Amino acid sequence: MRYITIALSKGRLAKKALDMFEHIGITCDEMKDESTRKLIFVNEELKIKFFLAKPSDVPTYVEYGAADIGIVGKDTILEEGRKLYEVLDLKTGKCKMCVCGPVAAKEKLMHHELIRVASKYPNIAKDYFYNKKHQTVEIIKLNGSVELAPIVGLSEVIVDIVETGATLKENGLEVLEEVCPLSARMVVNQVSMKMENERINRIINDLRKYLENKE
Repeated sequence: MRYITIALSKGRLAKKALDMFEHIGITCDEMKDESTRKLIFVNEELKIKFFLAKPSDVPTYVEYGAADIGIVGKDTILEEGRKLYEVLDLKTGKCKMCVCGPVAAKEKLMHHELIRVASKYPNIAKDYFYNKKHQTVEIIKLNGSVELAPIVGLSEVIVDIVETGATLKENGLEVLEEVCPLSARMVVNQVSMKMENERINRIINDLRKYLENKE
């Protein structure tokens, strides 16, 4: 029996995902060792391997089959645009992707003016403005605190993840438009889905049942 490999997004999401897997009987105690330097963690009994990856790399590992399954945020799936199956909403890490800015920018959005949009998610921003709003904009990719962009005049608005909106409020910005809801998702490699259909479907169904019972 071959191993099924699961790529987890480093950080909070990995902890939450491991907790979910534990509830359906898939354990991996060696991952709980905070001091470990290991990169791959194995449950020999179940023939399952886990590894941690930078969130933006998870869809790549899954598309190319280095991982059969990935646990990653919807924002990353949309931004990376990889060929994979999105099979389950894990209902955790819920937030929204939004267009944010000062109140004054609302008019410019309504009148489809040519504006500059700063974002860590240029692909999501482009898809929203070009394909959904049909508004021509200039998109500027930033890696740090995007809230800064409208304040210093780099852009009129930003496209970013909003959880509570507290940071926006503190900086005189607000949500102007909602792009899409976000949460953690399970993704599967397209070939693995065919080759290991039974085992992967069992994991999906067990997780789905666990999530339904939790609600």
